Amino acid sequence: MIALACDHGGYALKCHVISYLEAKGIEYKDFGCYGLDSCDYPDFGRQAAEAVANGECEKGVVICTTGIGISIVANKVKGIRCGLCADVFSARMTREHNDANMLAMGAGIVGPNLALEILDTFLNTPFSAEEKHARRIAKIEG
Repeated sequence: MIALACDHGGYALKCHVISYLEAKGIEYKDFGCYGLDSCDYPDFGRQAAEAVANGECEKGVVICTTGIGISIVANKVKGIRCGLCADVFSARMTREHNDANMLAMGAGIVGPNLALEILDTFLNTPFSAEEKHARRIAKIEG
């Protein structure tokens, strides 16, 4: 199951992501927000990150206008490795090298088509499990 969260700046892109997940038959849990009214991304991003950290959800996707604020919030939760990605290469590398369990995107940075390519890459790229990467992740978790 994928945890989803956004603020008002990421709402339209989150809806696009939901349509994609539904078309692929991928289960998700939406932690909000649920509209375009101004809101605070920490309220929603933290809930999604906690759901990933406690095992309720396997991975998470968080979206705000730039992706920066909501990725910072997610990374404050112990056990979360949230990669902010604006291209497919970064999405692949954050999974292969960092075993990232959350993806952040900026709705004002990436358009809907690129966002879905990034998402697809993130969801379908396995962790390489190379010793050097596992060692580095252990240092992050330290």
